[in-house]
Amino acid sequence: MLDNYGIDIWGDNNFLIENGLAKVNYDCKPSLMSIVQEVREQDFKGPLLLRFPHITKKQISTLYKTFSNTIHEYNYKGSFNAVFPLKVNQLPTFIQPLIKSGEKFNYGLEAGSKAELIIAMTYNNMNAPITVNGFKDKEMVHLAFIARSKGHNITLIIEGLNELETIIEVQKQTSLPCPNIGLRVRLHSGGSGIWAKSGGINSKFGLTSTEILEAYELVEKNNMIEFLTMIHFHIGSDMNSIKPLKKALREAGHIYAELKNLGASNLNNINIGGGLAVEYSAYERSRFYSLREFASDVIFTLKDIAKQKGVEEPNIFTESGRFISAASTVLVTPVLELFSSEYELEHLKLKEVNPPLIHELNELFKDITKRTAHEYMHDSIDHMESLLTLFDLGYIDLQDRSNAEILTHQIIKKAISLLEIDDFQELRKLDENIQEKYLLNFSIFQSLPDYWGIKQEFPIMPLTHLDKKPTRSASLWDITCDSDGELPFNSEKPLYLHDVNLNKEDYFLGFFNVGAYQDTLGMKHNLFSHPTEVNVVFKDGDVVLEKIIESQTIIDILEDIDYDTQDIKEKLKENLDDNTFDILEKYLNENSYLKTIWSYNDE
Repeated sequence: MLDNYGIDIWGDNNFLIENGLAKVNYDCKPSLMSIVQEVREQDFKGPLLLRFPHITKKQISTLYKTFSNTIHEYNYKGSFNAVFPLKVNQLPTFIQPLIKSGEKFNYGLEAGSKAELIIAMTYNNMNAPITVNGFKDKEMVHLAFIARSKGHNITLIIEGLNELETIIEVQKQTSLPCPNIGLRVRLHSGGSGIWAKSGGINSKFGLTSTEILEAYELVEKNNMIEFLTMIHFHIGSDMNSIKPLKKALREAGHIYAELKNLGASNLNNINIGGGLAVEYSAYERSRFYSLREFASDVIFTLKDIAKQKGVEEPNIFTESGRFISAASTVLVTPVLELFSSEYELEHLKLKEVNPPLIHELNELFKDITKRTAHEYMHDSIDHMESLLTLFDLGYIDLQDRSNAEILTHQIIKKAISLLEIDDFQELRKLDENIQEKYLLNFSIFQSLPDYWGIKQEFPIMPLTHLDKKPTRSASLWDITCDSDGELPFNSEKPLYLHDVNLNKEDYFLGFFNVGAYQDTLGMKHNLFSHPTEVNVVFKDGDVVLEKIIESQTIIDILEDIDYDTQDIKEKLKENLDDNTFDILEKYLNENSYLKTIWSYNDE
């Protein structure tokens, strides 16, 4: 059994466990449960996204201070700069606090589309850099010229020679100042981890060596050398190893030096893209380097190449978004139902005369002790398999089968409660049928799309009961009408949760490190919309909930996908009395998430 749900691995001191509660390790150290209760008291139900801008601020500060200290240590002549890639999370509730937190560091934004560029032009701090990646048409290039005319420090990263030709064309057609130009280079070096294909010679983006030379000749021919200021590369997101980065740095560093020596006098920046990893695992460390090591390798390598080639040490740019954003957001989901409730003793209905195996199960249940827990647990599973065979052959009836299931479940439950923590390895051998199914009030497709799409791990931890031993091997179900909406129990990375009575208490789970990509990739499968979100800030020792954005209503979702909502209401109103339609209209103005598991009583 993993102690404390791996918080020492993934938590980065952002959260702590105290008195059985998951708490925010900041300022007055509120429990996450107290924040959830405050939100729910305002009648916001269903799943919640809790955003913590102070964690974003901490990550920005840590990034800059680590590079600054390393630059000082190596007596490096270039500066450090960073931009946040908007594709990671474009939502204003995240971006606006980020921009404010980054102002003192001159932290900028990266855009990969016209819409993202508009966000950057509107909200970026004026002295902070803007980089523009991705494929571009003439309109997008013109937008960059407009941004430059507004005073923004903007660099267009060229993905192909045609884009450079478009920049030259717009330069000739307008009197607006030209933005800086960067060349994205296609390196032979690849990255590591899930997104390693972002780099390497077969990657989607970047210029080959031949194209780089052609690009240089093109800017020289059109008297635009002064605007060529940056070399850019990216070898993959969430790199779990730093070794590939060192190789890529050498390759890109030599390209930079060669262009400098050719005459690119204003070329003074190397943008190493993103890639800083986040620890998503709650079981073992998957990132094998520190931020300090990352910064040290970047600075040492580029300093060494600059000295070797006799050129200036370049300014360093990074575009790491996951490192900045992931830890700042926690998804909180209520547990609606435990599907073992039918196995409680109150449902046991033994007969006056029971089949021998049922009688033996009942004796095992009554006699089990800590000493016999393993033995009786295994015996009960064997008996259950035999009884199921007897049922299939018609030798026992449905009541016997029900009694067998209840007694087996109770024996296992009691055995687990008697075992020591070290004995949890034994539980991995148990049949999957003894798992507890926890029904959660959320959609995996909306809130954890990377789990569904690429099986990305996320740390999971209950918000309460953390001073009690969890005894249930947990499989998590969402409320979508889709069998993929499940996080099944994994015996290699087991999740154990608590045995709770939901009729007497609430039980909430927190999914951590969900601040990168999940908001923007989430889909409206089954028309479940974005959870209610809230920014949690700290002022004068108090917790303040800001920018509460309620989950979309059903009628708003339908309007979003182009239904005529007035037509819907008119058709629904047909053949209904006013009172019934008022109730129906009330439902239309609520979100799709479940209030609770309940029985309708027409009173």
